Order: sequence, then structure tokens, then C-alpha cells
Amino acid sequence: MRTAADIAGLGTVSDSLDDETTPLARAAEHVLIARQGAGQRARLPRPARTRVLVVANQKGGVGKTTSTVNVAAALAQFGMRVLVIDLDPQGNASTAMSVEHRRGTPSTYDMLVEGAALNDVIAPCPDVTNLFVVPATIDLAGAEIELVSVVAREQRLQKALAASGRIGTAAQAGEDRFDYVFIDCPPSLGLLTLNALVAGEEMFIPIQAEYYALEGLGQLLGTVEMVRSQLNSRLSISAILITMYDARTRLAAGVADEVREHFGDQVLKTAIPRAVRVSEAPSYGQTVMTYDPGSPGALSYLEAARELADQSITAPEGIN
Repeated sequence: MRTAADIAGLGTVSDSLDDETTPLARAAEHVLIARQGAGQRARLPRPARTRVLVVANQKGGVGKTTSTVNVAAALAQFGMRVLVIDLDPQGNASTAMSVEHRRGTPSTYDMLVEGAALNDVIAPCPDVTNLFVVPATIDLAGAEIELVSVVAREQRLQKALAASGRIGTAAQAGEDRFDYVFIDCPPSLGLLTLNALVAGEEMFIPIQAEYYALEGLGQLLGTVEMVRSQLNSRLSISAILITMYDARTRLAAGVADEVREHFGDQVLKTAIPRAVRVSEAPSYGQTVMTYDPGSPGALSYLEAARELADQSITAPEGIN
């Protein structure tokens, strides 16, 4: 068993800390690696097929976009090929990943409304290798109205993903395939969110450790059941991430306990603390993974990403 002192005293970091490593020791490992650079991180095994995760919560302000970009960046730093699709007209995910999203930029609007190919609207994140984004422009705000009269309007995103040639198993899409696709939804139930729910197979739900978040989660579950019964029977909730967790308050602990009691192993063991660095990072056009990789928020997102990736080891064919 390694201790934090053992790891902190090493000149380099071993790639093979076993599962018995203590949380404190693993945190020390992450801090040391962060100081050496993200390129020193051990690569995680690639999932057998692309995991398409819908990041949604009908309640705003729960850390949905923040969790999307930071978990995506963490997975990319672990060697995964990751795509973030920004479906929120505010374009906050695009901002955090330092990708241009002014009007006229190839974006999710062009893909959903104009029929542009997914591969034609992808932009690389300049700060993280193997991280890509389909940005959202202000044009997306009118997309729901424009899609009303379109045939199969709720399947536009699903068809774009299927036609890209980079989504699927190694046999279907080759080694250049994406390992993870995160779809960042707006905080409302409309055609944009519905497109995401039809296109995805898994749901990744960030939930704030406050009482109102529980009510929002209940509404979301009703929506998931409706979509599952009518449009996408493969959709399932694979991961719930507790965000803005303040260990000093009984309320946060109570909410976390209630969520864990109801959802069990679907709730990630890692909770994201309230952290100033996490909030500051987007104002510099960065995720916290590059803005301050040794901060508590960044280390927590690394652990959350590791947990999420472990699911693909136990369920190599995806979670349906």
C-alpha cells in the first residue's frame, strides 16, 4: 500500500497504481502528474465501442456544462478521443473549450437545421490533445422553431452521428473513432434536448447537492421514461455526478445520501466540491483541467472521469 508521502517523494509517477491505492495517495499522484504535465498520465483502456452520453438536467445552474467540459477534458488527458457536442444556444461549452462560436462558424445549427455533416462542423480544442467540439452559435436559438416542420425532426442528431463514420466499434469505425461523445443539452425540454435523448444511449446527470435539485431530477426521470417508451428504448441512466458539494453542511450530505440511496451504484463515488478555480476557468477560455490542474476541482473531475471510464471495462458492449 502506497501512502501520499511515498508518492510525493517519487521523481516520476508509476503507471500502475493498483486498485488498493488510498484516495489520498491517488490525489497525491494526480497533483504530481499535474505538475509534470498531462502527458504523463497513464492511458485508460479504450471502450469497445463509442459511448454516447447525454448530459442533461432540466434545472439550470447545477454544473451541467462545467461537468461536461471537465470530464471530457480529463478523459482526453487519459488518452481517450472525446467529442463534445454543444446543443446549448448560449455556447458555454464552446467558450470553456476556447473554440470560436461567433455567428457564421460551422456549428450544431448547420448540422441539425442545414444538414451539414458532423465531420464538417468539428473543431479541435487548442488546449487538450484528442478533445474536439461541435460549437453552438446564437443561430441555434431559433433552431427549435425551424425544426418544427421538418420530417423526423427529433432524429436529426442521431442520423448525423450514424453518418459520421467515427461512431461505433473498432470494426465499424476503425482506430480513428471517438471513444466518448458528450452531448451538452440546454436546461429545458425542447427539440434540441429531445434530439440528444434520441441520439444517446447513456445519460450522465450532474446534480447539485441542494434540495431543489432533487425536484428537477424527478422531472427529468419522467422525461427519460417518456423518451424510452416512445423514441429510444436503449436510453439508460449510467452515471449521476454530485456537484457543488459542500462537506460542511448537513444539507449537502443529506441530498447526497438520498440520491445514493435511490440510485445506488449509478451515483459516482466522487463528488465535485464547490471550488473557485472551477468557476474561474471559463472566463479564461479554459477547463479547470488546464487552468489549474492541481486544484481540488480538477482532481475531483479526474477521479470522476476515471470512474466513468471504469464502467466501460465492466460493460464493454456499452450500457443499454
